[in-house]
Amino acid sequence: MNLHVTKEAAEWYKQEFDINQSAHLRYYVRYGFGGHIPGFSLGVRIDNPNEIHASSLVDGITFFIETADAWYFEAVDLRVQWNKQKQEPEFIYD
Repeated sequence: MNLHVTKEAAEWYKQEFDINQSAHLRYYVRYGFGGHIPGFSLGVRIDNPNEIHASSLVDGITFFIETADAWYFEAVDLRVQWNKQKQEPEFIYD
């Protein structure tokens, strides 16, 4: 499982979370709609890593997924890219 976050998406997170220095942003699995597996979606929060399964360092931010959430990404990679039309990051599962 690989995690890739584009610079444009990282910039949006920096603004939304008011990040001025290095930080850790975690993608975590939660109940919801619109995700890769029906009934689940991804949340994002500032958090300290415990057991990193995958990570990507972009512009001073470490984006990561914990091993506890690895099941959600079985056999797929996560790409977080900027959606110009919606003006927000979007999740692409490859």
